[in-house]
Amino acid sequence: MDVIGFALKTLRHRKGAFAGAFVALSCAAALVCACLMLLETGLRGTVAPERYAGAPAIVAADQYVRETVDKGDGETKTKAKPLSERAWLPAEVATRLERMPGVTKVVTEVTFPFGSYTGHGWESAALTPFTLAEGRPPRGRGEVVVDARAGLDVGADLRGYRVVGVTAQALPSQDTVFFATAEARRLAGRPGMVSAAGVFPGLARAPEGAVLHTGDERGRLEFLDAEQARVKLISLGGALAGTSLLVGILVVVGTFALSIGQRQRELALLRAVAATPRQIRRLVGGEALLVGALAGVPGAAAGIGLGLALHAVFTALGATPANLGAVVSPFPPLAALLATVGAAWVAARVSARRLARIRPVEALGEAALGAARVPWWRLVAGAVLLAGGTVLTLVLSGLDTEAAATPVTMLTALVWTIAVAVLAPLLARVARLVPLRAAGASGFLAGRNVRAVPAAPASVLSPVSLMVAMTCTILFSQTTMGHAAQEQADAGTRAGYVLTGARAEQVGRVPGVAAATPVLRTSIRVGLDKYAAQAVAYDPRTLDLGVAGGSMDGFGAGSVALSRTAAGHLGLGPGDRVRLTLGDGTPAALTVAAVYTRGLGFGDVTLPYELVAGHVDDSSGTLLVSAPTLTRDALARAVPGAVVLERARAMAVAAANPQVTFVALGLVIAFTAIAVVNTLAMATSGRARELAVLRLAGATRRQVRRMLALETLCAVLTGAVAGTAVAFVTLAAFGAGMTGSATPYVPPVAYGLVVAAAAVLALAATAVPARQAMRTRPAEAVSPA
Repeated sequence: MDVIGFALKTLRHRKGAFAGAFVALSCAAALVCACLMLLETGLRGTVAPERYAGAPAIVAADQYVRETVDKGDGETKTKAKPLSERAWLPAEVATRLERMPGVTKVVTEVTFPFGSYTGHGWESAALTPFTLAEGRPPRGRGEVVVDARAGLDVGADLRGYRVVGVTAQALPSQDTVFFATAEARRLAGRPGMVSAAGVFPGLARAPEGAVLHTGDERGRLEFLDAEQARVKLISLGGALAGTSLLVGILVVVGTFALSIGQRQRELALLRAVAATPRQIRRLVGGEALLVGALAGVPGAAAGIGLGLALHAVFTALGATPANLGAVVSPFPPLAALLATVGAAWVAARVSARRLARIRPVEALGEAALGAARVPWWRLVAGAVLLAGGTVLTLVLSGLDTEAAATPVTMLTALVWTIAVAVLAPLLARVARLVPLRAAGASGFLAGRNVRAVPAAPASVLSPVSLMVAMTCTILFSQTTMGHAAQEQADAGTRAGYVLTGARAEQVGRVPGVAAATPVLRTSIRVGLDKYAAQAVAYDPRTLDLGVAGGSMDGFGAGSVALSRTAAGHLGLGPGDRVRLTLGDGTPAALTVAAVYTRGLGFGDVTLPYELVAGHVDDSSGTLLVSAPTLTRDALARAVPGAVVLERARAMAVAAANPQVTFVALGLVIAFTAIAVVNTLAMATSGRARELAVLRLAGATRRQVRRMLALETLCAVLTGAVAGTAVAFVTLAAFGAGMTGSATPYVPPVAYGLVVAAAAVLALAATAVPARQAMRTRPAEAVSPA
């Protein structure tokens, strides 16, 4: 009989033994497929234009920082990174465009925020095109035209402007308001500049210093946040797919090892009746291929739905623009299916390796009594993994940027966890130290089982340690960063209040206000490296950056201050010159005035407010206000229309948790939780005969259930300790590099909930199949099939 046919018969008659492997493989395929969908959306996703839909071609400034790198041997390569703010174009470019052959009309526009609306000049309405449903175009300084969904009529008031017209159209994802041309240019605050220029009927090439956009490229120009979201999806999807695949392989290997362990007697009998090692390996491999294919197809299909749901969640959280649609293609499910089948085949072959190689008599003995000692290959592999984990931990402790540290953090935790899984039979012996005999007869039985069959707690220890380690690493790396940033922000903010919706000059004139410091948040690039930045009119009465070198005295035009991390990366100190690119692509050469220690709380770069104010999309920002003699209510009454927050509340709002990261990596946590339930359910179901023998020997159902619960708690305790150790080592290295402290911030309640969740899942996964197994009469359960 051929191997596949024999494998099919095995699957047909041993469905229970393969059910757990089927569940693990299905979940792994779904998770990998969903993550690859995010990656493909970042790589191939397109954004259809809305506002620019009526213009065949749009000319704009280059929205990228570009740098040419010498690769040696006369070869060069130009690299590009997106800007964080919109780059503007000199208005005179429109004049040059009008002179180009074939151009009949050039329409310029300016774009700027106006409350919840996006403001433009009425002359750019033709780019969509917008037409009037009622009223007339704006002509005066105090007039506006609103779009069809604004819900305003002609004659209404909009933030001090009178509505003189309503358009017949509205854009799907943006609220639009039009001003008279001169007023729009004034509000935009960019004299002599335009956001873009539409060219009719089209253009073959852009003039020097500008970039031509046609087709879907118009959408990428219109929605700069979509381009940045694509970059984030590429990095997040790639990192998450790799992490998911590694976790999936670890889970699948453990599941197949348990499945083959439960069939050890069956496979040993095949060896005893002259089956060769090659035939055993081919049989197990054939079974794995069949289970992998049967599980991978529905799992990959479910992964498409999971990917769409994940994209919808990201859109709801604002991390992905609504008009950046998810890309659905055959590649993610096909890759997930191949990865699943391959993981199943490798896992099965590795799990059956020892059983296929030893002599038939030894195989039967191992099936009855279990392996007498840990195989040598586990010890060697464990030592290699421990060495790898140590190296990664040392590397992680030297990384001080989140982009570099995050993937290494996950990889470090995984390598340590894989080491725990490989050495689980050794670690399971620690479970013998748990005093179970104090729990009476059930405790006595549980203790004897733990000592006699260490493979049982070892099979539980791996998924529990994986769940605890991954969950703690994901959750507490964020809390560690958030806590350190919060401490620095609290220590460095001397202002009592934070205001929005007001100008510094206006607040500074209020009696009782000692100082009002405007703050803008942006990002800059030094070369192609991106740094978070703030722009301030520095005042020591409201802000203390923790200066470690140089001085902030006289900080102003031509100055820049760097965090200790940024200064270290760039090799700069006080008095050095640095060339950087502002958020909108404007170059600047500045002198380092100071190096400070509170970079997590305030950003790696501090710039003069006057330098940055004209180079950000939204220049409203916030105000840090020192007013020792005023209450919050009194300050709010003195500045009508402003939102006044006390410092503690404002800082807490600024330090909100990164929900996107939690949602994405939460999938990995959910998968590990499923692995815990799946493994324990398989392990308990496979002990039906043993439980029946105990009942025939006089044990009651209650005693058997208590015995199983105690064994599970013993294994969970050991796994939780191992997982906690993995997480602590990883987080300590992460904290040492990112915050300068090797003590991670772990909220006790959150940690307690993680361990409690693992215990509850484990107990439930043990109790349900045990109850099912004990429904069969003991005499029937022990009788030969």
